[in-house]
Amino acid sequence: MHKLMIFIPSTAAGPFLDDGWPEFLHHAEAMPGLLREATSQVEQHLVGDLRFSRVHELFFENRAALQSAMGSPAGMEAGRVLQQITRGQVTLLIAEHHEDSIENLMQYRQQQTQKQAFRSEQKPRKG
Repeated sequence: MHKLMIFIPSTAAGPFLDDGWPEFLHHAEAMPGLLREATSQVEQHLVGDLRFSRVHELFFENRAALQSAMGSPAGMEAGRVLQQITRGQVTLLIAEHHEDSIENLMQYRQQQTQKQAFRSEQKPRKG
């Protein structure tokens, strides 16, 4: 899975961005091949030089689908509106996306715990 990551800096935040955001979403959500999207409003900046107010992600099956969507009429219009409402203050990244469920992570942790317990049982005791 691939995603288009849109980072909007704090300097672009404000009424102009907020007023134009629904129009951007309208076009972005019409992009062919879009599987899902996510928006995060940044609440606290912890470390680093770059400060963002909003992160938006658009998910696609693969990179080819993402690039095709970006070149579609809806994708081109979404890009135009995004440039307009951020006054060009936006960072775009394409990323390969992987995620795991908590159930799978817990199963892995349980296996690790069992291996550690087995190893400690196998160690010779001093004494």
